[in-house]
Amino acid sequence: MPRALITGITGQDGSYLAELLLSKGYEVHGIIRRASTFNTQRIDGIFQDPHEENPRLVLHYGDLTDAVGLVNLIRKVEPAEVYHLGAQSHVRVSFDMPEYTGEATGMGTVRLLEAIRAADISTRFYQASSSEMYGSTPPPQNEDTRFRPRSPYGSAKAYAYYSTVNYREAYGMFAVNGILFNHESPRRGETFVTRKITRAVARIAAGLRHELFLGNLEARRDWGYAKDYVEAMWMMLQHDRPEDFVVATGESHSVQEFCEAAFTRAGLDWSAHVRFDQNYVRPSEVDDLIGDASKAKRELGWEATVRFGELVNLMVDADVSALEDELAGRTVRMDQ
Repeated sequence: MPRALITGITGQDGSYLAELLLSKGYEVHGIIRRASTFNTQRIDGIFQDPHEENPRLVLHYGDLTDAVGLVNLIRKVEPAEVYHLGAQSHVRVSFDMPEYTGEATGMGTVRLLEAIRAADISTRFYQASSSEMYGSTPPPQNEDTRFRPRSPYGSAKAYAYYSTVNYREAYGMFAVNGILFNHESPRRGETFVTRKITRAVARIAAGLRHELFLGNLEARRDWGYAKDYVEAMWMMLQHDRPEDFVVATGESHSVQEFCEAAFTRAGLDWSAHVRFDQNYVRPSEVDDLIGDASKAKRELGWEATVRFGELVNLMVDADVSALEDELAGRTVRMDQ
């Protein structure tokens, strides 16, 4: 069976991708960071005891700042496909931790590419690039649009993007960039604005809190469903040649629109609960992102199936259900 290695397997995208690859018959290996607490909740549903005979999901401790460890792991696993999703991925936090963001998100990619080269194995490499690289460039944005990042995160992702292109051109590696626009789900981290909104809606509807503090409500993003987007990742590595692709819905909505839709789903008036907090405003903002994924549709046959309204409803419903389970003492599931 084909063997794949995923960095960031415990994240939103990593968990969906692992499920997808397992459903396609892959043996999946994932890198997790050592921590004093369990951080594998998103993959609990597919976790396999390492003592089982021939487990198809295997986890390895590792870190993107450890070059030697990455080389040894690549040599040990010998993956046919590498999906590099691991990073310091919070844009606002990258302003507070610019050096670490560059080290993990930018240099981490180079270390992984070098590990593949040093291990001297034939593999296909996927780099999780970001629409944040476009920054202040006016929409719509496609594969030929100029990058003008507006955050340390966007800058680090641009460095990783060009490094991937360089290794493809210099060493003939099958290395591709998926330029993914914002993609959300019930598994989105709780500090990201969309999940922050939907979790707050569930708690406000239950009478557990009254206010939600947010930053810039006018910022506009192209929001899609993460489960759709990992399909595109896999498709890129099945393509007959290594190319870079934008993955997006082609629609733009503001943070305020997301609030309105989320609160409406729970029968609430958003304006009665949302408050502005200057602490959540970025030093430099990306005003509007709209992705043009026509190349992905034309060459990969991929297009988004879940649109904005359905995505918001799905996330609100999941957080309402999760809160009900929590209050009832039931185990919270992350299977959406």
